[in-house]
Amino acid sequence: QVHLVESGGGLVQAGGSLRLSCVVSGRTFSLGWIRQAPGKEREFVAGIRWSAGSTYYADSNKDRFTISRDIAKNTVYLQMNSLEPEDTATYYCAASPILTDRIAQYNYWGQGTQVTVSS
Repeated sequence: QVHLVESGGGLVQAGGSLRLSCVVSGRTFSLGWIRQAPGKEREFVAGIRWSAGSTYYADSNKDRFTISRDIAKNTVYLQMNSLEPEDTATYYCAASPILTDRIAQYNYWGQGTQVTVSS
């Protein structure tokens, strides 16, 4: 069983930055950040292998977002820079047995944290 709790969302102006955090309880191979905008399907943002630290990004935001983890704190982060109104969404932390952009592979989910970017 894996338990995930996100935090760090909020309201920010376009061009600003936010750092999301996800505290992880339980063992997992890979963590990912996945977002869902109103009226849209869930979209993979970035993933990281918990032990090795290797990362995988969606092409659309790899130049602005950085995923990382702190093993000692059992926490995964998503640093988001140069935010755009199109980044407005609920951001979920999720766990998967593999590092992947396939959302169906993520079998544990947090409750989500809202990110709103104003223009």
